[in-house]
Amino acid sequence: MFVARTEELSQLTNAMKRSNHASLVYGKRRVGKTRLIKEALMRQDRTALYYECIKGTIKENVDGFVKVLLDKRVLSFQSSFDTFRDVFAFLNSLPQDYVVVIDEYPYLSTFAEQRTVDSIFQSIVDSNLGNISLILSGSQISVMKGLLEEKDALYGRFGLTIHLGELSYRDAAAFYPSKTPYEKIALYSVFGGSPFVLQQLNDEETLSENIIRTILTPSNPVNMYASNLLLSDYSNAINAERILAVLGNGKKKYSELESKLYANSTGNLAKQLKSMVAMELVRQGAPINRPNDAKKKYYEINDNLLRFFYTYIYPNRSALQMIGERAFYEQLVSPTLLTDFVPRRFEELCRSFFSYLAQKGLLPGITNIGTYYYDDPARRRHGEFDVALAFGEEYELYDAKYNKSPITLDEIHREAGQVRQIEEMRVTRLGFIAVNGFEARESGFTYYSGEDLYCM
Repeated sequence: MFVARTEELSQLTNAMKRSNHASLVYGKRRVGKTRLIKEALMRQDRTALYYECIKGTIKENVDGFVKVLLDKRVLSFQSSFDTFRDVFAFLNSLPQDYVVVIDEYPYLSTFAEQRTVDSIFQSIVDSNLGNISLILSGSQISVMKGLLEEKDALYGRFGLTIHLGELSYRDAAAFYPSKTPYEKIALYSVFGGSPFVLQQLNDEETLSENIIRTILTPSNPVNMYASNLLLSDYSNAINAERILAVLGNGKKKYSELESKLYANSTGNLAKQLKSMVAMELVRQGAPINRPNDAKKKYYEINDNLLRFFYTYIYPNRSALQMIGERAFYEQLVSPTLLTDFVPRRFEELCRSFFSYLAQKGLLPGITNIGTYYYDDPARRRHGEFDVALAFGEEYELYDAKYNKSPITLDEIHREAGQVRQIEEMRVTRLGFIAVNGFEARESGFTYYSGEDLYCM
C-alpha cells in the first residue's frame, strides 16, 4: 500500500521528465525510498533502467548494470564495458530518453574509496546525461548526506534532493483505520512509521497480538529488521547496541551515558554518538528555553520500533528464547507498555501535532516547539513540561495525558496550580491533550482530544 508522500512523488515524477538532470533520494533502511521511486517511474513514459547495487567491486556492479540494459533490450547483445562512464557514454549516444536509477549507491564504495566513486559519477553528471535523468538513492544516511557537502565531488550536482523520513503518526494510521485514537497512538508508539513495518500489521488484531506475532517472534520480518538494522550499515554495531540499550525508553545526558557504559574520557563515545545522530538512530535534544545549556542536553533513540526493541527485547533476549513470545509479553512488556512506554512516545507525538499545525499556518507567531525546563529553588523542585510552544519570549504549555479514561477537572486544577507556583515561567496559555478527552471543560484552558490529533 502506497500512503501519503504526495509532494515527494510529484517532485520526483517531474524530475524524471528532465534530461541532463540528477536527483538524490535518501533515508534510512525500509523507509519507502524504492517504493517512492518505482511509483514515480510508473507516472512517466521514459524507458526506466533501475539497478540496485551490490556489495561488490565497481566492475561487478558495471556488469550488473549492463545486464539491466540487456533485459530492457537497450543492448541487443552482450557487450563489455569497463566503467560506469563507458556505459553512460553509450546511453548518451542513443536517441531515446532514459531514467536511470542507481539504488543503494553507497555499496559501490565497498571495495573502492568513496571519493573515487563520487568522482566517477561527477564526471557522468557533468558530461553524460544529455538524454538521461539520473537518480542516486541510498540508505546509508551519513554517506548520502556527504554527497551534499562542499568538499564532495558531487556537491551542487543535484537538481532535486529528497530526504525521506518515516510516515507521520497521521499517515501511519492508514494502516490500521478501524482503531480508536487510543489504539492508534499505541501502535505508532511501538511500530513507528516505516511502511515496511506497518505493512506487517493486522488491523483486526489487538496491540498485544500484533506485538507478539511480529516483533517478539524471531522469524518475523519486523523482528529481523530491528535486530539486524545496525549490523547491515554500521561498522561499530556492538558499541551502538550498548548505547541504544542504555538509552532504552528514556533520555540520557552525556555524563550518564559515559558512566553507565564505563567509557573513559577518550572522546570515543562522543564520536560514536555523533555518528549515530548522523545516521538518525539517535537524536540530541534540549529544552527550548535552555537550548545552549550543555547540562540540559540529552540523547534519546530516534526510532519508535528500535526504542521498543532496546527497551524490552535486547536486554531480555535469553528470557524471550526460554519462555516464548506470549509469556514474555505478559511478564516483561505488558506491565509498563501502556503506563510508561507509550505515554513517553505520546508526548513526542503531541509535539508532532503542533508542528503539523504550525506548518499549516494555524499557529501564527510560533518560533519553536519542544519541552520546557523549569527550576523552582524555593520549593526545591525542577523538571520538564511535556509540550511547550515558544512565541518569542513567551510560552504555551500543554500537559499530555495518555489515559484510558477522560481526565477530570481535579487533574486539570492540580496541574494548573503547579504551573502558577513557578515564578520564572512566562506562560501565556496552559492547555491539555487527553487522548480520551475530558470529563468536563472550563474556560481559561485549551483542550485537545485524541480525535483532534487525527482530524484537525
